[in-house]
Amino acid sequence: MTTDWPVILVDGELTVRPLATSDSDAWRRTRQRNAAWLVPWDATVPPGGDARPTSFRQLARRLGKQARKGTTYPFAIDVDGRFAGQITVNNVVRGSAMFASVGYWIDRDVAGRGLMPRAVALVIDHCFVNVGLHRIEIAIRPENSNSLRVVEKLGIREVGYAPRYLHIDGDWRDHRLYAVTREEAPYGLLRRLREGAP
Repeated sequence: MTTDWPVILVDGELTVRPLATSDSDAWRRTRQRNAAWLVPWDATVPPGGDARPTSFRQLARRLGKQARKGTTYPFAIDVDGRFAGQITVNNVVRGSAMFASVGYWIDRDVAGRGLMPRAVALVIDHCFVNVGLHRIEIAIRPENSNSLRVVEKLGIREVGYAPRYLHIDGDWRDHRLYAVTREEAPYGLLRRLREGAP
């Protein structure tokens, strides 16, 4: 396996790089400015669940430690050198499964420009080629039309429906499940996106 972390992925004005403690102020400002837009899709801690880190710096340190272990890969999304969102590869499973899940969010100010499909494609291509994973899954609330558009643009197929799948915005929420395997994107998702062919 080649070195898979840390890594910087670039496509034009879009850079996907490791989330760092130095992103604290930009992350907080972006989250505050986008709070109303993001809250309906944000994961929350269910009653009895593990407490979340109390600060961004604690979160970034915890995610960085997990990245060094190869269980999570937390990326910041920069657009023209400015922090604009986050994409995280979670629940990396090795062994006979070789899969992971991907979650993401973006600043509303840059949404609708095709940036998130490109960022997701960059990360999934990295996971297939450099991390050696075989399958990537994305779980999306049925009401999240923006996120559904991302998987549609990338030609990632729906594989199931999971009632009460994740604790989001204070309750257990249903999710549509999407997945792509390495065989389904032999030349990569970024190339597929550019060619417009699912």
